[in-house]
Amino acid sequence: MSRRVGICAVAQSTYEREKWYERFQGMCLEILEPLLEQTGLDFAEDTGINMTVSASDDVFDARTISDNGMTDVLGGHLRCEEKIAQEGIQAVYYGLAAILSGHQDVVLIIGHCKESQGESRNQVSHLAFDPFYTRPVGLDYLTAAGLQARAYQKAKGLTDDQMAQVVVRCREKAAKNPHTQDLTPITAQDVNNSPLLADPLRQLHAYPVSDGSVGMILASEERAKKICKNPVWITGVGNCMDSFFMGDRDLASNFALKKAAQRAYKRAGIDNPQGAFDVIEVSDQYAYQQPMWMEGLGIAESGPVWLDKGGPDKDRVNLSGGMLAGNPLLLGGLVRAAEAATQLMGQAGERQVDGARRALAHGVMGPAGQFHSVLILERD
Repeated sequence: MSRRVGICAVAQSTYEREKWYERFQGMCLEILEPLLEQTGLDFAEDTGINMTVSASDDVFDARTISDNGMTDVLGGHLRCEEKIAQEGIQAVYYGLAAILSGHQDVVLIIGHCKESQGESRNQVSHLAFDPFYTRPVGLDYLTAAGLQARAYQKAKGLTDDQMAQVVVRCREKAAKNPHTQDLTPITAQDVNNSPLLADPLRQLHAYPVSDGSVGMILASEERAKKICKNPVWITGVGNCMDSFFMGDRDLASNFALKKAAQRAYKRAGIDNPQGAFDVIEVSDQYAYQQPMWMEGLGIAESGPVWLDKGGPDKDRVNLSGGMLAGNPLLLGGLVRAAEAATQLMGQAGERQVDGARRALAHGVMGPAGQFHSVLILERD
């Protein structure tokens, strides 16, 4: 890409099962203040933040125009403010495009979601389906994931025990992440004995209900070098959406993820993704997705074989614990980008990879992996 764009600061809240004690404005203020402190920025018209991109959702927030309630927290600066409502990592894509276009120099990104305040997040995702053909049969993201998990098991031989090990490892990694809360260590037997949700998926195969917020500041190369010591550069991006109707798709094919990854690799100048990354953060909303997405990214030829050979530790996948440790659906990809950037900044604490220089962050939204985004990050 012709003009370099850097991530200059990152902030995350804790992710908890229910933040009943805090409104979403408070969660976002908790992100804004450290971002301004890290960079020394303000909202001055000529020298401060030019643009804000928020990530929120009307249904999860139980209000129309959900970003309207955010403007005071985001500065109320009477300049460009945009909203992303589908998948949080798209806010990074939007901010990147604004800077690459030359229209902006500094972009603030803040996302929030409180999954706990709805009756059921499945009711929220149910609304993503066509009202005439697919809603009447009760589809939501969970039931769609069950269909995809079964298709992937049939195609690649993934076992229940392998899925259980993914969850166990996730909990182990999450124990080193100060942002994840309320998670206890579990065994593979605990996973296999948990209640069935949508065959073959069980309760512990699914990411837990979570509330939280996350944000970052992007800047052009000229500004980035002035407001932080070690910017993390966005060197590749790609996204792709598969067909709307699930019946038109091969659920085990990874079609959209392969296309998104190819675009990101091309922009970043990566010919072979295997061994190309020091850190990988994938959005594994359900246990079967971690090995499946690694196939789609071109890093594993066979997800189940990759698991058996210790691929998650060898390739340093989801050292944060991933989505299975608890991140809101809307923010999954944005949290992955924040975790990857934190690693490259050398600020990941107990989960830090020494000398990490290149990372991949992945986001997914829609039923059965319909829409994928891939972000490549590097440091000098």
